[in-house]
Amino acid sequence: MGRGKTKIELFEELAGIDENGCSRWVYVTEFVGKYQGLQLLNGAGWSRDDGTFGKKYLIERDKSITPGNKTDAIRTVGFNNGDYSQHIRADIKREIQKQRCAILGTSNPEVDHKNGMKNEARVMRNENQRLSDFQPLSKAANDAKRQYCKECIRTGIRFDAKKLGYPMSYYKGEANHNHEENACEGCYWYDPMEFKRHLKEK
Repeated sequence: MGRGKTKIELFEELAGIDENGCSRWVYVTEFVGKYQGLQLLNGAGWSRDDGTFGKKYLIERDKSITPGNKTDAIRTVGFNNGDYSQHIRADIKREIQKQRCAILGTSNPEVDHKNGMKNEARVMRNENQRLSDFQPLSKAANDAKRQYCKECIRTGIRFDAKKLGYPMSYYKGEANHNHEENACEGCYWYDPMEFKRHLKEK
């Protein structure tokens, strides 16, 4: 471990956290050499939500790779300073929940962030959220999207809608992305209704 640096400072260095408190996904396999002290041997360790790290940042964990409940990757999605939150504003949540799932047409949907990377600073601030940043998805559709988003983030390659039988892959952008703020736009899962509108145009 680097002399004089705390584990949090080491993670900040490794993750490249930006001015908005957001980082890339950092896989636990990267906790080697200089960063070996970051290994999560017992639970969340230094990265606990109720510890110093969690009080500074909003944290997301990926547990989809290794069987069991072990954390495979960690990223920060903003500063935990009270006004910077992953939560969806109550009025937006109420409005979306009145609607039907954008894919299955079923009622009682979950409220989905269209941007599955959750890397837009504006959308992560409650007071700056817009209704158009979210969409209604059934639990089944939202669970499926969540898995495809994890795969997209991990591989750097967006979901190809041709796998669902559509004649086009994306209505905007290409397969590869660079984790940019607008990288999700154009993907089927970003906005299925918009995707279908572009099909009609095509």
